[in-house]
Amino acid sequence: MGVRPPQQDESDTDHIEFGIAALEPHLDDRIDYPATAEEVIRAVGDVEVSYDASGGTVALSEILEAAPATRFESKRDLLDELHPVFEEYRASASNSLVGRLRGLLPF
Repeated sequence: MGVRPPQQDESDTDHIEFGIAALEPHLDDRIDYPATAEEVIRAVGDVEVSYDASGGTVALSEILEAAPATRFESKRDLLDELHPVFEEYRASASNSLVGRLRGLLPF
C-alpha cells in the first residue's frame, strides 16, 4: 500500500501533532544544555502536551518524571528520552475504554 508524500503547502491543517512533535515548538532557545528536568520546566513552563491524535494531554512535568534520565545533554537527547514515554501514554490511552470509544468517533 502506498503512502501519499507530504505536501509542501504550509496551509495544510489536516495534521495533528502529538508526542515529541507537539513538544518541540516549546523547546526553543530558552534552554541551555546540558539541562536537568527541573531546568527544562523552569525554562518553558509546565505546559500540557498532546500525546495522541484524540487530544489527550499530559503535563510536561509528568512526562519528565516518567523519563529514565533526569539530565539532558542536548535538545535531541531530551526528545529521544521522552519519545518512549509519550508512546507509553499513547498506547495506554488507546487501550482504555474511553480511548477505544474516541477511536470510533469521526471527530
